[in-house]
Amino acid sequence: MANSKYAYVRNFELPDPLLPGCFLVCRIDGHSFHRFSEEHGFAKPNDERALKLMDHAAKDLMSEYKDIVLGFGESDEFSFLLRKSTHLYNRRHAKILTMLTSYFTSCYVFHWPQYFPENPLRYPPSFDGRIVLYPDERATRDYFSWRQADTHINNLYNTVFWALVQQGGQTTTEAHATLRGTVSSQKHEILFKRFHVNYNDIPARFRKGSVVVCEVVRCVCPGLGFLCEPQVSQDAAVGDATQPELPAVQVAGSARKSSKAREADRVKTTIQVLHCDVIGDEFWNAR
Repeated sequence: MANSKYAYVRNFELPDPLLPGCFLVCRIDGHSFHRFSEEHGFAKPNDERALKLMDHAAKDLMSEYKDIVLGFGESDEFSFLLRKSTHLYNRRHAKILTMLTSYFTSCYVFHWPQYFPENPLRYPPSFDGRIVLYPDERATRDYFSWRQADTHINNLYNTVFWALVQQGGQTTTEAHATLRGTVSSQKHEILFKRFHVNYNDIPARFRKGSVVVCEVVRCVCPGLGFLCEPQVSQDAAVGDATQPELPAVQVAGSARKSSKAREADRVKTTIQVLHCDVIGDEFWNAR
């Protein structure tokens, strides 16, 4: 930037680096999506097209930014975990937040016609975002447990609520009154006894949310190194990467290796969408 007598105004720009040695979680949330879903005729209680669109935008974001190693989505929000050691944009808060949020939004709009071919956008959707720092693995895991527990609570309520409205003939006011003060077991009972629905038979996508991960695929072909291509599902994006840095993950083989050995250990990652439990240990121990 050229110097001039006006250059002093740069002194008003304050640095905003994020603390080093912390896990970064960026949560992107749809702005006024209650209105947006009504305007665009989303199915209730869950619109699978809309959820798949969110997943697609999340995969695109993780393909573009390799320091994102985990995503979790429910409804109109997605949370992304960046590796603890990331130096993305020199850890500048505003830069990371605005770039991730704007890119996610752009991908959402870009892929809209693929999922809603007969329903063009009536107005531009928008997303807000925030970055939260977590000091250790336990707090980071608990964050994702909190989001998945929230997914279950919200989906159970919405499933029963819309069953009362769509099949039970109640108004929305009456449905809210019916559910007021009920606990989880009572909601399950209403679903099963009145509508013959076992909540556990509802697709896991709705009950557990979407878990977007970078699955590491090591080459097992001697001498071929990175030329060995993994099998990739239609829903996966592929790219060269180092092994993801997730909480509670031990990276084996940390000793110094020769260049040939390192080449043999080249890995591919496939970005995949899972619908699994992240509250227990199994998911984390597998990575």
